[in-house]
Amino acid sequence: MMKKYKYYIFLVLAALIWGFAFVAQRVGMKYIAPFAYNGIRFALGAFSLLPIMFFQNKSFNEKKSVNKKRYFVYGAIAGILLFAGSTLQQIGLIHTEAGKAGFITDLYIVIVPMMGIVVVKDKIKASSIIGALVAAVGLYFLCVNKKFSISQSDFLVFASAFFFAVHILFIDYVSQKINSLKLAFLQYFTCSLISLVISFIMEKISIQNILSSSIPIIYGGVFSVGIAYTLQIVGQKGVEPTSASIILSLESVFAALGGFLILNERLEEKAIVGCILMFLGIIISQIKINYTGKSKITINHNK
Repeated sequence: MMKKYKYYIFLVLAALIWGFAFVAQRVGMKYIAPFAYNGIRFALGAFSLLPIMFFQNKSFNEKKSVNKKRYFVYGAIAGILLFAGSTLQQIGLIHTEAGKAGFITDLYIVIVPMMGIVVVKDKIKASSIIGALVAAVGLYFLCVNKKFSISQSDFLVFASAFFFAVHILFIDYVSQKINSLKLAFLQYFTCSLISLVISFIMEKISIQNILSSSIPIIYGGVFSVGIAYTLQIVGQKGVEPTSASIILSLESVFAALGGFLILNERLEEKAIVGCILMFLGIIISQIKINYTGKSKITINHNK
């Protein structure tokens, strides 16, 4: 019994790392511009996977040979989707609390089954509809202010959830064809490359600023991308997909906790009610959903 519990612990730790990554992203924005931060952290995350790919190569080998060109094509597409989602999220985090951003981003778990109807022709369950409606009400309480308007930063984070949802569906499709770790490396490398190119064109980069944000960058790269991704893979070996996705969605709770403990962020009562409703909607949407993307619906979105 204890042996099975360790898989749940791995998933909780992954959610914890991803949740506090929102705090790291906000802190990093004090010293370094969004594209530079993402470019460096995703590069660090990509290369942190190399030791895992080397030592566990036999465990993740494909059963059949795969065209190398397919790896680069799939990796590039996944990287572009990841770049769009992470960039919108990162820019939005400049003026959005870490806890709020965590809950808004977690909407991708509700969006995925909805998009699955159109993309992979999945039949939507009543629980998905109810969960989406509850989460939508929660989003309203969380983001809409007294003037009945949503801030630009909240909208950017919300838009990132859609790109993460498309990314999740794409990963679900291609992960059946190629090695997951190799795909992860290529998508992170692609995301990093695009971010750094834009950063050199649009932003001012200094060594001093990079050093000042070294802790958030290391955390976002090695921990959020490298370690948490590995914990997710190992943890999901012993936990069925629906339970795993619910556990990993706890990242939003840890994001709020991190924002409170480290950044001294406070949410209004209305926003707290919104967070609770969104979290409830996420859980409801996962109940008895026969979604074939299951074990993949949690592949690194944010973080």
